[in-house]
Amino acid sequence: MIRSSSTAVFKLRLNFALFNARPAVYNSSLPGLYRRRYSTSKPVVYLDHPPESAGLEGMTYLNLNRPEAKNAISLELLDQMFTCLGKVRFDGTRVLILKSSVPGSFCAGADLKERRRMSKVEVSKFLHDLRNTLHELDTLPMPTIAAIDGPALGGGLELALACDLRVAGPGATKLGLTETKLGIIPGAGGTQRAARLLGISKTKDLVFGAKTLDARQALDIGLVDYISEAEVSAVDHANEVARGILPNGPVAIKAAKLAINRSVEVDLETGLDFERQCYNTVLETKDRIEGLKAFNEKRQPRFTGE
Repeated sequence: MIRSSSTAVFKLRLNFALFNARPAVYNSSLPGLYRRRYSTSKPVVYLDHPPESAGLEGMTYLNLNRPEAKNAISLELLDQMFTCLGKVRFDGTRVLILKSSVPGSFCAGADLKERRRMSKVEVSKFLHDLRNTLHELDTLPMPTIAAIDGPALGGGLELALACDLRVAGPGATKLGLTETKLGIIPGAGGTQRAARLLGISKTKDLVFGAKTLDARQALDIGLVDYISEAEVSAVDHANEVARGILPNGPVAIKAAKLAINRSVEVDLETGLDFERQCYNTVLETKDRIEGLKAFNEKRQPRFTGE
């Protein structure tokens, strides 16, 4: 925990354009645009959306698509993921679901076959890009959900840990930070994000023993937030989690995410001051007025993100 004698150090530096400007209008034609761009190259990472009939307007899928390598993290995958994350940050998405388009796989971790061919400098570059990509995912302003429908090991679990919530499906039979088996440690934020999520002792137990957990065990220690029934995929369950988020005020959710994330970094007094500043950002929004009006009129609010 970082402590400071002055809350001024942590004065809120919100991007008011992001919070107060009207977001991009959700465009149901976007999936087609992405497909047309990538149709000949079969991207290893791509964005798409649920059909309009699903009633999930404002939600985006970030898909992993390396079937030949069980979605192992390669340089190409990192490059395409970083590009996709840059797009989704500004396109009006309200909830992002990270999922696999490869049946039975989520992410097998780093591509060790590719890694073996790398020089020491190239390995350093790979780790730099991996950390930057996960940081980009971690700091997206909207809620993010990892739909884990297969094994998530090493860097694959680190991907999931960079999301706000995790849903484990029937195929999530192996989840773990297993790098110590290879004589290394989790190098893309795994030790830090897991410790903040699970606590120090549980994280040490997981990492020191290179343990792999099934979905139920992961739920028991707090590594995942939901597990699906046998006949329900993690993606379908994640859709339902998103369905509970999407009707709520997008500006408020962004502000809440900022406030909650900061809580693990500072002392209580500083955190309360940060929360107050986050709260102040929503006071002058049209969404706040709409929420009060809808409550008085006994109807569902129609938030615009303004």
